[in-house]
Amino acid sequence: MSCPICQKKTDAAYRPFCSKRCADVDLGKWLNGAYAVPSTDPDDAEEAIDALEQELERRSRPH
Repeated sequence: MSCPICQKKTDAAYRPFCSKRCADVDLGKWLNGAYAVPSTDPDDAEEAIDALEQELERRSRPH
């Protein structure tokens, strides 16, 4: 099996990656939205917006 980031041989400690660096590169892609599942369903967008608005409202409330 090869590393999905750089194609080198994987290391069991970081599987499926070859190193912590490649694992971190992959995590960064997830966090910045480079990986996404496309959807043409307008309900998906509405649900995401509603969830975001609820979370922002919850965070803005005094504790």
